[in-house]
Amino acid sequence: MAQIEIIDSLFEEIEKKFKQEADRIFDLMEELEENPHKGKPLGNIGGIVIKELKYKNFRFYFITDGFKLKCMKQEELTDLLLKFVRMSDKKYQQKTIHEIKLILTTIGASGFE
Repeated sequence: MAQIEIIDSLFEEIEKKFKQEADRIFDLMEELEENPHKGKPLGNIGGIVIKELKYKNFRFYFITDGFKLKCMKQEELTDLLLKFVRMSDKKYQQKTIHEIKLILTTIGASGFE
């Protein structure tokens, strides 16, 4: 079972924007603990995979270790960390993806604290 982490700023943004629906979104994110292969892959920067999860018109972006995700079996994914880092609507999708790639390229995964 994979571990899910949501950075604090994203957690607060989701609660502020969605209010009552926030619990449904967090449940959707937690479903990845059981099925970490879920989500659309968007790119790979230095072995870190960027994926998105859709909810209505919104996209939630998370990063993970691409090697572990690709090579390990479902039972072996206990130490896999999925870190949700950003959210966007359809209009700002490409800008957000570019921003995530830029942070990963310049700073690395530690840029999302």
